[in-house]
Amino acid sequence: MQLPQFLQDFLKKGPAGAKKGLDAVVTSSERGIWALKWSFIGLAITSVLQIVVFFYSGSTALLADTIHNVADAATAVPLWIAFRFTNRPPTKRFTYGFGRIEDLAGLIILVIILASGIVAGYESIQRFYHPEPVKYLGAVAVASVVGFLGNEAVAIFRIKVGKEIGSAALVADGYHARTDGIASLSVLLGVIGIWLGFPLADPIIGLLISLVILKIVWRSGKDIFTRLLDGVDPAMVDAVRASAQQVPGVQGVDTIRLRWLGHKLNAEVDVAVDDSLTVSQAHDLGSRVEAQLIRDVQYLNTALVHTDPVSAAGHQHGTGTAHAQDVQVLPTDV
Repeated sequence: MQLPQFLQDFLKKGPAGAKKGLDAVVTSSERGIWALKWSFIGLAITSVLQIVVFFYSGSTALLADTIHNVADAATAVPLWIAFRFTNRPPTKRFTYGFGRIEDLAGLIILVIILASGIVAGYESIQRFYHPEPVKYLGAVAVASVVGFLGNEAVAIFRIKVGKEIGSAALVADGYHARTDGIASLSVLLGVIGIWLGFPLADPIIGLLISLVILKIVWRSGKDIFTRLLDGVDPAMVDAVRASAQQVPGVQGVDTIRLRWLGHKLNAEVDVAVDDSLTVSQAHDLGSRVEAQLIRDVQYLNTALVHTDPVSAAGHQHGTGTAHAQDVQVLPTDV
């Protein structure tokens, strides 16, 4: 499903005030906050409508979907706090800055999603033992379709912005919203089942929605915990190696270390250079490697480049420990 053209144009423009030349982390965090604000508004409107319909209809399937949508809207709060903290500069205690707060927000989101699944499942099971008639089937059907459309729009929004700024938490939240949309549409199946004379269709759909929620927790949890353990996509390591090797004067690429800090990558790279280079020449080459990496590797915010004489470089001796002529290149605006 694609958004209308005017909404696609809205997505491209980004938040007001994201001026050219601002620090990449600040700019991307502002864009993340902007996405959260509008998706929260969309889900809040959807949830209010569903709450009203549930109050009059008594549909358990709609209740499960409403609980999930309310929880989904609530996940915007920890992410908003995380993006705000990401803008803060490093301190003597937190020398890498506060990017990891975004991963903590991801964990909080997982707990919220899990809790919503448990509550929805409990309510659905209760209706098997204590069935109640579902009224206003037409209104429940409309609420189901509205829930699907609202969640799908939010999903496209969050996933698009999350991928642009490299936020695993925001992307996970986007896929969460997408599955919410499918769950919302499944409420329509419960309505059809009741209309055909099968009242248990309502709690059955509610229970299925709960199982879908648990599946989301499992899938999103893998991404969040991978980042918490400093895991990265191996293709990113290959991209860093290929980029560094393009710089004239680089005779080999040794150790590559990548880690996520929030929605930005930090890199440490050891490169082998000619033995005859002076310290100044090695530093200049390291600066060019750093600039090349930031241009080529998506989400990369900083690169710390070590230069080793090729005769002592780790790739030649297989140790990766010799650094006879290390040069640390500080981040620059590229």
